[in-house]
Amino acid sequence: MSHGNESGRASVPLGRSTPLLAVLLLLLAAWFGWSTVNQGLQSGAGVALEQARDQAVADVQNAVNAQTAQFGKQLALGPVTAALANGDAAATALAVRDKWTGVEDTQVLDAALAQAYADPAGFGYSRLALLELALAEGKPVARVVRDNGGPRLGLAAPVQLQGKAGVIYIRQPMTRLTTVFDSIDSPSRAFLGLRQGGFTIVQKGNSELGNGADALARPVGDTGLRVVAELPDMAESPLGLGLISGTLVTLLLVVTALMLLFGRKRLSKLAVLRKKDDGEQDSGLTLQESLQQEPLPVVVSTRAADDEAPRPEPGAEAVVPGIFRAYDIRGVVGSELTANVARLIGQAIGSEMHAQGLRDVVVGRDGRLSGPELVEGLVEGLRRAGCDVIDIGLAPTPVVYFASYHLRAGSCVAVTGSHNPPDYNGFKIVIGGETLSGDAITDLYRRIQEGRLQHADSPGGLQQREVIADYVQRIADDVQLDRPLKVVADAGNGVGGAVAQQLLEAIGADVIPLYCDVDGTFPNHHPDPSDPHNLQDLVQTVKRFDADIGVAFDGDADRLGVVTKEGKVIYADRLLMLFAADVLTRNPGAMVIYDVKCTGQLSDYILRNGGSPMMWKTGHSLMKAKMRETDAELAGEMSGHFFFKERWYGFDDGLYAAARLLEILAQRDETPSEVLDELPDAISTPELKVTVTEGTQHAQVALIVAAAQAEDSPFASARISTIDGLRADFNDGWGLVRASNTTPVLVLRFEANDEAALERIKNLFREQLRQVLPAGAELAF
Repeated sequence: MSHGNESGRASVPLGRSTPLLAVLLLLLAAWFGWSTVNQGLQSGAGVALEQARDQAVADVQNAVNAQTAQFGKQLALGPVTAALANGDAAATALAVRDKWTGVEDTQVLDAALAQAYADPAGFGYSRLALLELALAEGKPVARVVRDNGGPRLGLAAPVQLQGKAGVIYIRQPMTRLTTVFDSIDSPSRAFLGLRQGGFTIVQKGNSELGNGADALARPVGDTGLRVVAELPDMAESPLGLGLISGTLVTLLLVVTALMLLFGRKRLSKLAVLRKKDDGEQDSGLTLQESLQQEPLPVVVSTRAADDEAPRPEPGAEAVVPGIFRAYDIRGVVGSELTANVARLIGQAIGSEMHAQGLRDVVVGRDGRLSGPELVEGLVEGLRRAGCDVIDIGLAPTPVVYFASYHLRAGSCVAVTGSHNPPDYNGFKIVIGGETLSGDAITDLYRRIQEGRLQHADSPGGLQQREVIADYVQRIADDVQLDRPLKVVADAGNGVGGAVAQQLLEAIGADVIPLYCDVDGTFPNHHPDPSDPHNLQDLVQTVKRFDADIGVAFDGDADRLGVVTKEGKVIYADRLLMLFAADVLTRNPGAMVIYDVKCTGQLSDYILRNGGSPMMWKTGHSLMKAKMRETDAELAGEMSGHFFFKERWYGFDDGLYAAARLLEILAQRDETPSEVLDELPDAISTPELKVTVTEGTQHAQVALIVAAAQAEDSPFASARISTIDGLRADFNDGWGLVRASNTTPVLVLRFEANDEAALERIKNLFREQLRQVLPAGAELAF
């Protein structure tokens, strides 16, 4: 080969590729740098948001304190005390408002609150609760109430009106509280707000983040208010690097790129000098010569095969795996659940039904504001898969279950967020009579991601049906009270309010409705009867109306809570004793299943009443599956789910459980409180929750279980059960820790014969938790 040919070769020496490599390194540096800057901004915004939140908590508390203090001063004024002494309510109201600017209304009522209780719904349950609280506390109190068509700051204080007990109510504008947010400097990209229950009173910043803002919430004393806050999701950093690591990598990439660029000429000169000194010739191959020696591999087209393989539907990438839980599908509306996600879920459910040769499906929804939109998407997906849909509209989850039997569909989907905050929603799914759980739910996600979705030649049918009247009639035909009982029914503004009063009246009860107006913001209290704090208004109303008993339902009415007329909360495991004794009188030897959170006395009680007890995992889907496997007649969970197979269908139904409870109590000569007090009891805690990092709860419980099973474990003397977390039964009590399958928390419960034993068992669990949880984790139990 001639010298001329060699000099004309199209070679690409290393030196010539250096600029390209340097550019690539600079692009990487820009990527890492952009991510690092974002992390820095996010970190700074997070600190600023927490400071703004804490300032808001303090300022709102100060505003409330200022108003209650002013109220106390007004009550001490001479004209006010004189008007009270004379028993002049009108003069008292005027004197209290004197020189107190901004007051919208003042009322003086007698302590019996007869005027208010004559029409409690018209007067307002939240105002009633405020007045009762003031009478109970014996001092001025403040709460946000619904009055005059909207939220207001309500103040109430007990007084003596000519020697008779009374109460004064003051209505203030919400600006007393909301103006404090004007001076608070919070990051504009974040969300900051003030809430009571699910109702947002005031907000600042990015309102789109408000749905998940309870993650950083802090309560405002005992006012029932909380300041909520949320930051936008931050894009995951490259390689998962933190702020410092990302900065170092960025600097390293920039320095390397600069060295390559500015060192290139010097390297080139050195190479030329080396050639002259050594007399070496360039032996590099051209691109054409390289291809001649080693041709590129032949790529076989796979287009035809790709066309035949299933492909994900448009929008499938927006379906996140985290919403597919152990018992159902549940997520935050807007960020995790949208109409399109609901459509894909519906199509996946329909595809599974098609695989099982099923076609008919019932759909219903709870009262959440996002329900109609999600139902529309769900129905579209089901019909796209060829399913015939029966839409029963607004209905409690147990009514949806009932409709699947009553209308002979066999399958149903309840669109419900259950007892979760208002920004959540989800789907409870039954296919062919079996409630989906575990792998059956996660397989729906896999179907969506793998494109294994059924496409019918023509869409399935759609019809609307009303079944609530049939549901009420079906129960009333079987359950009738032997004597009337006065009962307060608290639906917590959940969808159970659409059914509870007419059902309980149909079986012969005298019903006083409380928060039975369906409101998807849950403005009065969180609809979770397993938390005693959510039952305080029910306790007050039962006492005020001298009712025999109070019942409460969660957001979709598949759970039941109970309080006596004395205000005592009857936990679900003790209610299960009562139900078991009743069922076993007609079904001797029947299986009764209960979850790991239930009292240690339940097993002995079932045995003494001639039944077969079985402890099982927590979860409504898991319970129903175990009932089918064992042919059990009854099951129950500490959370308030009750499953009656005897005389019913075996699904969890808080409304039906309330009817059965009243039936049992009406058959007895004793008062309901006396009947419930006869049940075995012990010193116990409600469900306790320890918040942990998302996705870590199961691993942490696994570590605790492993430590407890060691030979030198402090649990060595206990009977250990690991079917769902760790339950340790001692001779004088027991304790439990398990991982929640729906939220990032550890759930604990303790029971013992006396306080000393209870504290000893708690301490054992505290020590185990401290070994696996991060330092400084709060263990408030």
